[in-house]
Amino acid sequence: MLEYRVSARRIDAHGSEAATKQARLVLDTDVQGRPDAFNPAELFLAAIAACMIKGIERVAPMIHFRFEGVEVKLHGIRQDAPPMMVEVNYEILVKTDEDERRLDLLHTNVRKYGTISNTVARATSLKGTIRRAE
Repeated sequence: MLEYRVSARRIDAHGSEAATKQARLVLDTDVQGRPDAFNPAELFLAAIAACMIKGIERVAPMIHFRFEGVEVKLHGIRQDAPPMMVEVNYEILVKTDEDERRLDLLHTNVRKYGTISNTVARATSLKGTIRRAE
């Protein structure tokens, strides 16, 4: 079993800071919001994107998948009562010359082995596509 540790602390009424290892991240915990930091919902979506990109980095060498770049676009839908994400949609754009069958294989592996994406998929609707980037 792997274990992860993150600590977070309030800086002031406008923001907080999370830390792990040697990294720090400014958090938008201001009730009014702030444009220069991720709020909790955006962090949630960013975690899914990071999981998918890391999954591609991990599986590509195993399946000999050649690519030059990856972009993940996410859209989360939040309901108010009770507050929760009810749906997350994603689009993975891969800069590659691999064929569609290989893109589908990559997508299958990303969905199957993602720690964060598997956790999210058990809690809410997680749907998306993979396609070749222009």
